[in-house]
Amino acid sequence: MSVPDRRAKLDRAHGVLSIRHQCRLLGLSRSGVYRTPQPANDDDLTLMRQIDELFTARPFLGSRRMAWLLSEDGVPINRKRVQRLMRKMGIEALGPKPRTSKPAPGHLIYPYLLRGMTIDRPNQVWATDITYIPIGRGFLYLVAVIDWASRAVLSWRLSNTMDVSFCIDALEEALARFGKPQIFNTDQGSQFTSAAFTGVLEAAGIRISMDGRGRWMDNVFIERLWRSLKHEDVYLKFYADGKELHAGLADWLVGRGRAHGTTAAPAARSRVPRSCRRRA
Repeated sequence: MSVPDRRAKLDRAHGVLSIRHQCRLLGLSRSGVYRTPQPANDDDLTLMRQIDELFTARPFLGSRRMAWLLSEDGVPINRKRVQRLMRKMGIEALGPKPRTSKPAPGHLIYPYLLRGMTIDRPNQVWATDITYIPIGRGFLYLVAVIDWASRAVLSWRLSNTMDVSFCIDALEEALARFGKPQIFNTDQGSQFTSAAFTGVLEAAGIRISMDGRGRWMDNVFIERLWRSLKHEDVYLKFYADGKELHAGLADWLVGRGRAHGTTAAPAARSRVPRSCRRRA
């Protein structure tokens, strides 16, 4: 497992294992964990935007084919650089994969509960996921909680890191506003397998369901949400900063809520770093 993948397994909010202990178990240097990551350069940001557009259109593309397509389009790039940028963006090719790694210490993988299930009423099943959103001179991560039956976006948050805290914020807002579902479905990302996130669900008496590794069809409705959002809004408007992105997402999500005849999504709070805000 690569260093970025092992670093993503860290759970800073873990109630039992300290950061020191987790670093020892994962074979990580603590200095690398605490060091502030360097901002992406302009070349990386341009490539990440191109990779995001290709991946949104063809989510089955891996780093090898992604590098080949970019080279065919006149962007010479090697596979290792594509792999590094895809890890930074939090994306990987969708498709069945062998079980080559285990969850981080304290992270449990729950079975997928939705196979063959009829989902026909609100608050029966909710789902969540994280996606990468490019902005002028950087990028942010978006997490959303949706209802499977109505397709309504119940809550969302923006963040400049993939830390579990912004996922918990979105989850807690959805629970406070709309009650609780019978089942909550996620992928096997380290944010959603963390004790901090699953603990909120278990405390509320909600059954936890998780997709199989690389099985995008297990969470198909939120994958469709990301595709619609990017093609109908993000790629057309090229938001300059986090403030513009937040306002644009609020408008788009409210409109989508009306289109589905459901309660409109709230204007979520986000943790937008100052470096992503455009100066007046």
